[in-house]
Amino acid sequence: MSDIIQLLPDHVANQIAAGEVVQRPASVVKELLENAIDAGAKNIHLILKDAGKTLIQVIDDGSGMSQTDARLCFERHATSKIREAEDLFNLNTKGFRGEAMASIAAIAQVEMKTRLATEELGTCIQIEASKIIHQEITTTPVGTNTCVKNLFFNIPARRNFLKSDAVETRHIIDEFQRVALVHPDIGFAMNHNNSEIFKLPSGNLKQRVVNIFGQKTNEKLIPIQEDTDLVSVDGFIIKPQFSKKKRGEQFFFVNNRFIKSPYLHHAINSAFDGLLEREHHPGYFLYLKVPTHSIDINIHPTKTEVKFDNEKVLYEIIKAAVKHSLGQFNMKPSLDFSRDKNLETPYHYKDAPIKTPTIQVDPNFNPFKSESNFNPFDTDPKPVKKTNVNLGIETVSNKEKQSFASRPITKKQGDWEALYHGIESVANKEPNKEELAPELFEKTENNQLVDTFQVVKKYILCHLNTGTFLVHQHLAHQRILYENFLANITVKEASSQQLLFPIYLSYSTQEIHILKTIQEELESTGFLFDKITEKAVVVTGIPTTITESQISMVFEQLIEDFQQDIQENSFSQLDMIAKSLSKTLAIRTGTKLTDTEQQNLINDLFACKEANISPFRKKIFTKIDIKKLDAFFNLD
Repeated sequence: MSDIIQLLPDHVANQIAAGEVVQRPASVVKELLENAIDAGAKNIHLILKDAGKTLIQVIDDGSGMSQTDARLCFERHATSKIREAEDLFNLNTKGFRGEAMASIAAIAQVEMKTRLATEELGTCIQIEASKIIHQEITTTPVGTNTCVKNLFFNIPARRNFLKSDAVETRHIIDEFQRVALVHPDIGFAMNHNNSEIFKLPSGNLKQRVVNIFGQKTNEKLIPIQEDTDLVSVDGFIIKPQFSKKKRGEQFFFVNNRFIKSPYLHHAINSAFDGLLEREHHPGYFLYLKVPTHSIDINIHPTKTEVKFDNEKVLYEIIKAAVKHSLGQFNMKPSLDFSRDKNLETPYHYKDAPIKTPTIQVDPNFNPFKSESNFNPFDTDPKPVKKTNVNLGIETVSNKEKQSFASRPITKKQGDWEALYHGIESVANKEPNKEELAPELFEKTENNQLVDTFQVVKKYILCHLNTGTFLVHQHLAHQRILYENFLANITVKEASSQQLLFPIYLSYSTQEIHILKTIQEELESTGFLFDKITEKAVVVTGIPTTITESQISMVFEQLIEDFQQDIQENSFSQLDMIAKSLSKTLAIRTGTKLTDTEQQNLINDLFACKEANISPFRKKIFTKIDIKKLDAFFNLD
């Protein structure tokens, strides 16, 4: 039998390695930014076209490379960061494997210009699919300028698996933020399709957080600092009242490297226990410093998963540090055992004798007894009241009361009884139940009523002519709202209601970019904007189906859905918006519905075009087989 094992060619091995290192354009951005930081750059500029599919360019003013180093950096496992295996346990740089540039060059067209500060001329290298096409001496500023063009041009299958430009841009922004947050002393800039997304000057950590996530973030931050022999914890946590339903503002950094750690995240949640609303998540920017020998970062190609030697100890330290900051800034309730002595009850009355009150009153006096003979327009002098000088209490004798009650009623020219005309008709009128409790759903035209029963405030059991059904009320309302929104957007003209006062909503740069992308579609649904600046949105009108208090919730859900690739399953952004609005505004599980509301919900559901599937392809109802129920009870 002949030998069947053979060595792979270098270009094939590089493409296989690229599958681990380069998953999407954001992976290239991460590697190039980290190389610039390791080179000691003080200013880094990222330029993108078509979400990085056409162009990814990173310009830095770092140390640059010599002609030999510029060529060697594209070879596999060529690195300046480590020399021997022991160096893996004492890493202080971003990259160290020497796979990034070789992997990028294997699946893209790369052009790099670089120059050392000690040299007058630099080097320009052009590589395509791991092959050096051209190399020459050129004039270029100190530092490195790397252009990655036509990503996955030689692997069409990988390119077809990339998401839309909006989704890929969001992933790039995520990587850009993670790198920028951990290096506030470096100036960063980002441009996409000739539009400036970020321009972050160098500064301190708090300024960097505020510049990325908006000016409103400044009032949300609580500083945290704790130094121990095992770990140093620094950074900020977000006040509980500003928590959100999405997990966007959650960042863990260890030794200036972004990581993902569900275990340490649980420690943050435990510290916030009892302070957050239901389904809300804490926000934090935590920076951990641990000894390099106590952490292993070489367990995943992206280096976002790490292993600690003392995870349980770190868990308790982080939890205690967060609790301490919450208590220090009065974010967490505490018991106060120090009492003000002026507020204490005097105990010298304990053995004091009981005294009868000395106030003298007439127990037989009834002020309402002679109400029918009272004349408010009587101008005769009133009986003189006797005053108890000792007690200061005014009393009236029985003789004076009888004289006062027996006076005849004197009517004046103005008929004061006319003031009470019509009061009886108003008082006897029964309240309109529809006005006091408006129906949650509008009645259908045929006003068909069905037998319904709500189960655990989640399902509706209904009996129709075609059988008995169990309906999920939240999913059913989603389908109803979804088709109504689509009809209003595409068929009918969207109606808006003007706001008496404009509403200012503050968002991060990334969220503002998303809202600008879908601004036209939002306006077609009924939203009206005065302006959308780099840090805020000014809303002047909203759809008639949305209340003013729901605006912020609707926008937050829209942004989250846009980030979570929901538009990938939608035919258009209008369809995505309709889905997001229906999910946000649909009645929640646990809402008690009246009989009329249940009936209207069932009638509206079965009037929809696709009543059996929700907008997110979930089953809305199931038909109950009566024969199976009979068999369950052993009935023939």
